[in-house]
Amino acid sequence: MKKLTVLFFSFCITVAAFAQSEKYVAAMKKNLAAVDSSFRSPAALLTLANSFERIATTEKTEWLPFYYAAFCQVNAGFMEQDKTKVDAIADKANELIAQADALSPNNSEISCIKSLIASCYLMVNPMQRWTEYGQESLSNMEDAQKLDPSNPRPYYLRGQSLKYTPEQFGGGCKMAKPHLQKAIEKYDAFKPASELHPTWGRMQAEFMLAECK
Repeated sequence: MKKLTVLFFSFCITVAAFAQSEKYVAAMKKNLAAVDSSFRSPAALLTLANSFERIATTEKTEWLPFYYAAFCQVNAGFMEQDKTKVDAIADKANELIAQADALSPNNSEISCIKSLIASCYLMVNPMQRWTEYGQESLSNMEDAQKLDPSNPRPYYLRGQSLKYTPEQFGGGCKMAKPHLQKAIEKYDAFKPASELHPTWGRMQAEFMLAECK
């Protein structure tokens, strides 16, 4: 009888965990489907970032909701026209990605977001902030490459950074092109770990490469 009771409770726990997992996947899929359309405005991206954060605070052990919350948050910073608001947006993105990092340390995808956040801070005042945030952005790109050489996103980010850096400072299409080409090669071979894992960047890399040709 005791064994039957234990088996019954084990079964109930398994069913509950499965139901929770199904609910989590459904919520994530719904949010991921809204990412592209949310790029219409910073406000839309911040709303989606909040939605991902709510999933993260419910699940607690999943790094991907924190990751996507930070991804939406930092991209809202890039789109924000009022530069006085950008630091606060980037600060929040930093908080979110730190929580993802605590759950999944030494993660190439997380290093990519750290690089984007540093670039977001840099954008506020490139001349004054290059020494600190330019180097931080590059360092995180390099970490992302080392942590997962198959990940195309650090190559894309490096190409993007060089494309929009003036030629007199070592940038421009000539310097960006090899990195963008490498990114496309990596995208061709890349297989995400699951349907919820990151896939972004390919379309932007192809667009910039076309511009450089």
